Amino acid sequence: MDAAEFSRPRRLAGILQIIIFSVLMPSDRTSTSSLINRALPIMVIAAALALFIALGFHRYFTLDVLRENREALQNWVDASPVRAMAIFVAVYASAVAISFPGASILTIFGGFLFGLWPGTPLIVIAATIGSTIIFLAAKSALGDFLSKRAGGLAKRMEQGFREGELSYMFILRLAPFFPFWGVNIAAGLLGVSLKNFLIGTALGIIPGSFVYASIGSAADAAFAAGEDITLQGVLFKPETLIPIIGLIILALIPVFLKRTKRVQEAQ
Repeated sequence: MDAAEFSRPRRLAGILQIIIFSVLMPSDRTSTSSLINRALPIMVIAAALALFIALGFHRYFTLDVLRENREALQNWVDASPVRAMAIFVAVYASAVAISFPGASILTIFGGFLFGLWPGTPLIVIAATIGSTIIFLAAKSALGDFLSKRAGGLAKRMEQGFREGELSYMFILRLAPFFPFWGVNIAAGLLGVSLKNFLIGTALGIIPGSFVYASIGSAADAAFAAGEDITLQGVLFKPETLIPIIGLIILALIPVFLKRTKRVQEAQ
């Protein structure tokens, strides 16, 4: 991981701080106190992310670390598979909950440690738990506040999300172009329902999780042969992208049909 990638967690911590301080600026003391109380979950998450970065833990989530410690990690899993699974889920969920932008690396770790089975289900469970935590924090802390102050394009985006929440969530999770942590926070701020968030997340991340877990599952042989592993090299192959694009098109069909029906009713 290069210097630019190391700077991403720091940029995210800055973004969370900007969100917090930008909304804690009402004129009266009562509303200030209320907003501080509501923003507390986000403040705790921002503090946890800052501590995570300050302690340098983000430097352990790299392919180089996996390459250098693969034998030790395999021995650790073999010694107690159930304990290893529980710790992996807890670490993965915690990293996602504090919005550490390294989910793809953690997914590869999961595939390396546990294979496609039970690696992929463990990854989906951990990612869903972690993303739900930050989603609920954003939704309860700042969702209503920002919704009331949103106008113009933001309002139209929120309305569009409400018209097809599940389809939009599914699309955002399927597409590899949207940052996982960004979708978690945006969905909370735009008032997506918990039910649609959970369903869209749990189902939408399965294809991507399977792809990344496959990379991890094959990593040991690649490392032993002295080969390099690149996320882009695998993710953007036609055999990977075409099925995902197909799923995105299927997810867009309900939105298209709903808009078509609205146009017809208006005529």
